[in-house]
Amino acid sequence: MPSADPSAETPRTSAYEPVSPQEQEQEPVRPTKEDEVARAGSELIGGPVGRRVLFTASWWTPVRIIALVALGMFALGMIQKMPCYNGAWFFGASSQYTHACYSDIPHLYQGRGFADGLVPYFDRLPGDMEYLEYPVLTGVFMEMASWVTPGSGSIQHQEKIYWMVNAGILMVCTAVVAACVARTHRRRPWDALLVALAPAFALTATINWDLLAVALMAAAMLMWSRSRVVAFGVLLGLATAAKLYPVLILGPLLILCWRAGKWREFGIALLGTVSAWLVVNLPVILLASDGWSKFYTFSQERGVDFGSFWLILSQRMDSPLTTDTVNTLATALMLLACLGVGALGLTAPRRPRLAQLAFLVVAAFILTNKVYSPQYVLWLIPLAALARPRWRDFLIWQACEVAYFLGIWLYLAYTTSGDAHKGLPTEGYQLAIVVHLLGTLYLCAVVVRDVLMPERDVVRQAGDDDPSGGVLDGARDVFVLGSAGHPKRTALHTSQTPAVKWGVGAGAAADLPR
Repeated sequence: MPSADPSAETPRTSAYEPVSPQEQEQEPVRPTKEDEVARAGSELIGGPVGRRVLFTASWWTPVRIIALVALGMFALGMIQKMPCYNGAWFFGASSQYTHACYSDIPHLYQGRGFADGLVPYFDRLPGDMEYLEYPVLTGVFMEMASWVTPGSGSIQHQEKIYWMVNAGILMVCTAVVAACVARTHRRRPWDALLVALAPAFALTATINWDLLAVALMAAAMLMWSRSRVVAFGVLLGLATAAKLYPVLILGPLLILCWRAGKWREFGIALLGTVSAWLVVNLPVILLASDGWSKFYTFSQERGVDFGSFWLILSQRMDSPLTTDTVNTLATALMLLACLGVGALGLTAPRRPRLAQLAFLVVAAFILTNKVYSPQYVLWLIPLAALARPRWRDFLIWQACEVAYFLGIWLYLAYTTSGDAHKGLPTEGYQLAIVVHLLGTLYLCAVVVRDVLMPERDVVRQAGDDDPSGGVLDGARDVFVLGSAGHPKRTALHTSQTPAVKWGVGAGAAADLPR
């Protein structure tokens, strides 16, 4: 049955046809109109929007619905950890791996001195790890959770409560991530369902404390999309104080601001990031420098570990590379990848969207790093939803990540089960690593294709330029390299891929000379 709204069925003639502010506020993009997977999946709840849905004012806004869905998936992830909560964390070396419910959180409660009241970074820890090996803001998170964990009962009981306390706070972070992604692209709130329903998100959310940095990063992206540059810088600095990867976003931002001539905005963002990071870190640097530096020295000294292609090489080489050699090669590969992303940003036919380059640079870090913990997928999920909001591509990537999630635990089950060898042997685990790498590379490839062929970018097909770009949205280019400096080129287009007016964004169309 056709939609009751005739205008909803009329495609735009150009991917950069001007979209008025009134349209942007009143016409949210409906995934069931543009995504065949979303359309097919919608049959479970009544069919595509426009056939059976009546849009009226309601408490059930897209942001609230998405946040509740995300919380529901988070709760399912907690249920998945119940075999470990009920004993597998504490009894049997391989049980937590065969049930695929491992988490660092309960083990580090005692292992990093929280059970004994030790202060992170200031008090030396017993054992091989002298100080807490996490960034300062994450250490504060861990310490605060220990304050509300009762010190009575068995140590196993305390560790279970500590995990529950942390899970409760991480659940709040989950809602923040979902709400921020839903609001970043004003006309595309439903793209955040990719985050809310991501199976890898639910499976890895309570393995570690990464969601704190992910939530701060998502909030920073939201602030930038609203042109609140100072707030963006502060939140990005806090995110970097919780986990190192968010600082990578400054690279793509530099390239895009360079291309658009937005040097003042970039400078403010950089100053805000550095200032916020210093506010968190400087007191610990001055009062406990040895403890503060442990995160950085540990990252440098850590050998090749799970999940990386470096591990495959080391397991297959007669003489594995030394840690120093791997550090040098991994750094060189990351720098080459960053140069490639920078060149892409300066030579693309249309200035790329911030989310696209942000996704690519974080993915490059994950692909070249000497370790890939399962929860690192959380870094990419919000960026992937903003960079490539297509269910087919997203689900292909998620399937690869779920395969890796199962692979690493089955491999650890194999290595800890003695002669029983329950689980996945080395060759099987190497295959799981390859699947993870190929899935990430696939998503990178489609994002790069969207950058080089903006008519294939679903966000721009809907008539937007860069809804997460803030001051970059619709801005004119002032510095471009290569053929992108000649905007007269006409894009090949079909009825599915509308024509693109090269170098002209929807927000800037009204300012063009006539």
